[in-house]
Amino acid sequence: MNFFMNANMQKQKSGIEHAQLKRAKLFRDHQTPFKIVVRDWDPMLHTNTTATGLLDSEVLSMFDYYQETETFTQKVLVAQELKFGVPVIKLDHEPDANRYVAYGPKEDQILARINYFPDDENKQVLSTELFDGFGNLYAVEQYDRRGFVSLTQWYTPDNRIGTETWSTPDGRVVLETFNKSSAAGTFQKSGWRLNAKDGAVYLFDTIEELTAHFINEINADYWRADEPNLFVLDRTHLADWSVLKLDRPAYTVMHLHNSHAADSQETMHSVMNNNYEFPLTNINQYDAVISATQKQNDDVQSRFQPQTKLFTIPVGVVPDAHFDEPRIPMKDRTFGKVVALARIAPEKRLADLTKAVGIAKKKVPEITLDLYGYKDGTDNFVAMRNVTEAIEEYDLADAVTVHDYTTDVAAVEKDAQIFGLTSIMEGFNLSIMEAISQGDVGVTYDVNYGPNEIIVDGENGYVVPYNDYEAVADKLVELFSDPDKMQEMSDQSYELAKRYSETNVWHAWQELLADAQDSWADKVKHYKAPITAGLSEEG
Repeated sequence: MNFFMNANMQKQKSGIEHAQLKRAKLFRDHQTPFKIVVRDWDPMLHTNTTATGLLDSEVLSMFDYYQETETFTQKVLVAQELKFGVPVIKLDHEPDANRYVAYGPKEDQILARINYFPDDENKQVLSTELFDGFGNLYAVEQYDRRGFVSLTQWYTPDNRIGTETWSTPDGRVVLETFNKSSAAGTFQKSGWRLNAKDGAVYLFDTIEELTAHFINEINADYWRADEPNLFVLDRTHLADWSVLKLDRPAYTVMHLHNSHAADSQETMHSVMNNNYEFPLTNINQYDAVISATQKQNDDVQSRFQPQTKLFTIPVGVVPDAHFDEPRIPMKDRTFGKVVALARIAPEKRLADLTKAVGIAKKKVPEITLDLYGYKDGTDNFVAMRNVTEAIEEYDLADAVTVHDYTTDVAAVEKDAQIFGLTSIMEGFNLSIMEAISQGDVGVTYDVNYGPNEIIVDGENGYVVPYNDYEAVADKLVELFSDPDKMQEMSDQSYELAKRYSETNVWHAWQELLADAQDSWADKVKHYKAPITAGLSEEG
């Protein structure tokens, strides 16, 4: 089995989730089995994965695994169906709060507040807040979107969550975590307990130790002597050390989704990106390392001189059928439209792009900028505040529009002429790859990794000096002032996008899968299984 490791598959996805989804489609189209493995508990997980086209059989959640809910038929569960051990005398609806309040036999005795999903016409139960006979909150039951109690949070007398338990749909507690005050007075998790189906009880200090146990179990579940399990660490920190301590062999892959160096412009000498410090220090203990660009692959080889195998596999995939679609000429697009699709976050430096548009607007009055992405809350939304300040400074209220996160990426990019990118660090950047596949011309900082490889300077756009938004402005003016050059570069974008065709990317994956298979016989040869026979009283 091919396992792709992640924390979650949330509604608003980052580049790693989008990369996994593109890879999932690639593997599915080539009849190669896979599972996206998620570590974190999320009651909306299956709603979100279904919306992406993933099947339940293609997703493996650690919590589902232990709660025995890897597959569960969706059911509608409403407030009127809930039982609280005593008769419900009255059920008041508070629509403004998206909840019902249940009252018991005693006058004005609150049994529970029943919260429901605000976007559900059936008012499916979201959670229940349970109260004792004295009106004290003692527990909150959190429901999975599919219609069962998944997590119960038990409250202490001082109104803090003391214990959390996860249960099977029939109510058997399988996971528990405990919160208590440390010597320093910090209220924090003090451990985890797993009540296994066979009756065994396991204790772990941290969720990382629980995760390691889980990975070991799924490796055993899917283990075959003739074919390797392959673990691709997309969120490296979730399992970077645990995949090196598996009881049975597997083929382990560290995936670099971002710069390996904290300073992406000083990749050979700056301190390591802390997300990759452990795996890079132990790089030779992994079977393979994937970089999304050849440039990063070369830099990793030069800096760390690893003995492990390095593979270059783009995280973006353009379906082969896309190249048969009609190309949209620049004259049929909105003149002057610049777009950027990215989180409005500090590292994206979208204020720089806004300033560049402000400068260019003095010579190209029709220029506009559309920003698509959710707002990052870092430092009290500093990135969004910087964009707003740039809009005010350059009087761009009528020229710059900030949109929410969009899933209709193709429509946005088909109408645009230029895709702008002013990040300080990238791992690949799917959006600019998708943009050139739609014929957009790129103008980007010379930033590692991805943009300065996806955009070939002078062919399908321009790569300008890092941090120089005035140079971006100059290139915007140059392009909008020369329609013929703009069209030539757009034509070249369509051509250069073929580097990321389904055929080419799948060929790169085939090389890695072949290496896993070729090395498997030797791994199995040196594997000695633990003793299991003769250990019980029955022999």
